[in-house]
Amino acid sequence: MLCIWWDQLVYYELLKSNETITGALYRTQLMRLSRALKEKRVYYYSRHDKIILLIMLDHMLRGRSKPKYLETLKWKVLPHPPYFPDIAPSDYHLFRSMMHGLSEQHFTSYEDTKNCIDDWIASKDEAFFRRGFHMLPERWKKVVASDGHYFE
Repeated sequence: MLCIWWDQLVYYELLKSNETITGALYRTQLMRLSRALKEKRVYYYSRHDKIILLIMLDHMLRGRSKPKYLETLKWKVLPHPPYFPDIAPSDYHLFRSMMHGLSEQHFTSYEDTKNCIDDWIASKDEAFFRRGFHMLPERWKKVVASDGHYFE
């Protein structure tokens, strides 16, 4: 599973086949993301109120409140409804493009997979990542206009 945080690329991890997302792993990933933001987005990090995460929290929370670590970071969270790939930039932009770019690849190991993903991500410029977020308001309008039904 590829876990990725991006506006322009900020941070990603490729989980091994035996790893799953747990609350503890997610907290660790958020700590690593926070460090990556400090290194790569100094001007954002000094302005906590400008960091907004679009994430699907429902699978983690299961009736609980927002994780304490997110409160500690003072980042705003824009929740994402579950199972709505039409409005998830990672689904409609990043992973769709990645799927096309890597469709002919055959992976034999975790390292092989990771190297190929690393190379694919490195081949994308800032404009590629920016495009995904610039499309977001229009995607949301389409979701509202389609009354929540899927569309192409």
